[in-house]
Amino acid sequence: LASRLRDTRRLSFLVSYIASKKIHTEPQLSAALEYVRSHPLDPIDTVDFERECGVGVIVTPEQIEEAVEAAINRHRPQLLVERYHFNMGLLMGEARAVLKWADGKMIKNEVDMQVLHLLGPKLEADLEKKFKVAKARLEETDRRTAKDVVENGETADQTLSLMEQLRGEALKFHKPGENYKTPGYVVTPHTMNLLKQHLEITGGQVRTRFPPEPNGILHIGHAKAISFNFGYAKANNGICFLRFDDTNPEKEEAKFFTAICDMVAWLGYTPYKVTYASDYFDQLYAWAVELIRRGLAYVCHQRGEELKGHNTLPSPWRDRPMEESLLLFEAMRKGKFSEGEATLRMKLVMEDGKMDPVAYRVKYTPHHRTGDKWCIYPTYDYTHCLCDSIEHITHSLCTKEFQARRSSYFWLCNALDVYCPVQWEYGRLNLHYAVVSKRKILQLVATGAVRDWDDPRLFTLTALRRRGFPPEAINNFCARVGVTVAQTTMEPHLLEACVRDVLNDTAPRAMAVLESLRVIITNFPAAKSLDIQVPNFPADETKGFHQVPFAPIVFIERTDFKEEPEPGFKRLAWGQPVGLRHTGYVIELQHVVKGPSGCVESLEVTCRRADAGEKPKAFIHWVSQPLMCEVRLYERLFQHKNPEDPTEVPGGFLSDLNLASLHVVDAALVDCSVALAKPFDKFQFERLGYFSVDPDSHQGKLVFNRTVTLKEDPGKV
Repeated sequence: LASRLRDTRRLSFLVSYIASKKIHTEPQLSAALEYVRSHPLDPIDTVDFERECGVGVIVTPEQIEEAVEAAINRHRPQLLVERYHFNMGLLMGEARAVLKWADGKMIKNEVDMQVLHLLGPKLEADLEKKFKVAKARLEETDRRTAKDVVENGETADQTLSLMEQLRGEALKFHKPGENYKTPGYVVTPHTMNLLKQHLEITGGQVRTRFPPEPNGILHIGHAKAISFNFGYAKANNGICFLRFDDTNPEKEEAKFFTAICDMVAWLGYTPYKVTYASDYFDQLYAWAVELIRRGLAYVCHQRGEELKGHNTLPSPWRDRPMEESLLLFEAMRKGKFSEGEATLRMKLVMEDGKMDPVAYRVKYTPHHRTGDKWCIYPTYDYTHCLCDSIEHITHSLCTKEFQARRSSYFWLCNALDVYCPVQWEYGRLNLHYAVVSKRKILQLVATGAVRDWDDPRLFTLTALRRRGFPPEAINNFCARVGVTVAQTTMEPHLLEACVRDVLNDTAPRAMAVLESLRVIITNFPAAKSLDIQVPNFPADETKGFHQVPFAPIVFIERTDFKEEPEPGFKRLAWGQPVGLRHTGYVIELQHVVKGPSGCVESLEVTCRRADAGEKPKAFIHWVSQPLMCEVRLYERLFQHKNPEDPTEVPGGFLSDLNLASLHVVDAALVDCSVALAKPFDKFQFERLGYFSVDPDSHQGKLVFNRTVTLKEDPGKV
């Protein structure tokens, strides 16, 4: 009892029941603990308590025997087949369901005795472990997990629920209206009535919110937050708000509001409602006045540098009269103080030792929505929990660094006697070889290391979209990572694997040549070019074909030819013919044409039908009558896993840049099947990787970004 009871006020009450043996089984103790959690206010109705905890209920051995016998009879055929491999826990569970207050040990002993009477002693076969069955189940689970891709907050097939995809901490969450059952939740005399009103308003519906600050572009860590908030609500038939925390007009820009909405929609989620903290400025101000009236807030004149750090000295204005703070706060609102000259502070100490956090500060910056109406703006510590309360959020999901603010979250709601949601923290998602800090990305842009927030080498969501990452892959990656309390730092190749899984099924094939070598077929089998039918998806030809020309002049990758090949080289060389993919023809080298510098300029070859001789060792891709395009090949932006770690990179993250992170091929060639491609259209260029059309494309010249390479084949040379 002592190790499980959180409300120590009930300790002596429950101990008396245990000492007098009125509560003497584990089921009774669990029921008693649940009862006191559900009834946090005095007094406890002892009659109701004893009824709910089975006090005085006697379960006889005969009742246990009858319940176990009934359970065994229901499963007798399966028991006789599986014998001792049968799940005996099922029998105990069914007997316990009938006899809620029976002692668990007595039920188990009765099950063991009756099963032994039915089946007799264990045979040698009964002692063997069911390796094959277990392995088959594990393989089936792995197959389903690999198959299911989260799209629009749902799994592609419903063998795994979204909550199974969002596994982890979410499984511990409270039910709507049962906030008081959460460890650490503060219960006041008003709590139960406020929760009752909350349930009347929401109907027991799960409500979450995604609350970004509109002062930067979302990154891969935000994708996890979006996936979790929207996904958890959807998995429980609830709703999710998109609420902009627009309380700092100095840093907010219209482009960030638009970009955030675009990214949420791009990931496949639709908010129940788009709201703004500024929607509630009037109510927040009224509550601030009420805090002062209750003696829980005061106007302070300490400067910002005096408030920094932890365990600071109390403000000399902490005990100023309530009437004085009311007048001064009104003066703040009317613009009678300069910036930094006065703040409104709340009277509490947070978990991290920070004393009296600021609730309001003076800022003479026009607000994008309210204009010049306000010159005082609320802080995150003050705004966040109260906006959650106004919107009747049931689960306020935030990353681990906000755990230090949990006490102020509960304190402020309870100080104002308003509905108090529950804040749940989870670990952030980070990636190696990346920086996501807004300040550091701005430095990268300013120094010219990247072009802008959407440079495909970054891990902002706009950058990932521009590079060609499908939103389904990002959702699936977040689901695979799961939800844990610990911070998660993943390798980029795990995200790239999710990208390949999606693009393999969705990106049609095309052929492109990056470093071209001209090849002349001297005995071309037709008077004019041939039309070749190429499958969009070779593994599934029902998805259609596209047509490419095959003419006497083709272009191949320069690396697919070697005059003096090393051992193991399987492509075009002297005496070593090679097949041209999809044509049904094999070419054989006849002559090498070189320029004045000795560089190979073109090849002359002959061709034959592939079925008219020995099968070549390799088939290569090619283009004929191609389009010229630009191709951008991306590598990691940083050289070290943790570019922000001074022990790993003493010179700072800007010194860790990979100078070869971008290679531009100006004169790449691509087959004409992609001529009508639009920005963000995706293709697999055979043997090269997955590519996406960049928005820089214009009439007459397509630009492609390499999204990811193909999977490496160790046996391929």
